[in-house]
Amino acid sequence: MTWQRICELDLLLPEYGVPALVHDQPVAVFRTRDDELYAVGNVDPFCGAGVISRGIVGDRGGEPTVASPMLKQVFSLRTGQCLDDPAAQLPIYPVRRRADDVVEVALP
Repeated sequence: MTWQRICELDLLLPEYGVPALVHDQPVAVFRTRDDELYAVGNVDPFCGAGVISRGIVGDRGGEPTVASPMLKQVFSLRTGQCLDDPAAQLPIYPVRRRADDVVEVALP
């Protein structure tokens, strides 16, 4: 697995996401309020737009989520599963924070 540097942790504000290309794959990287990191596909499966990184970060019953800014479907940040329509899912990617506070993502 090859890790790709995304940004320094302090540039990834809590409750926000950033878009990135990881080996030509559009990825959205999020930092939650409790300082957890998640990486999911950045393309909304309902409209095909690369907008998931601009979504609203939240929580549904203890599950960290992001709501698409386009059609408002809510996705689990842990699994990528759409919580409003089980037929849709975002890909998920390994994400880590290095000791020097750099955020990295890899493709499996």
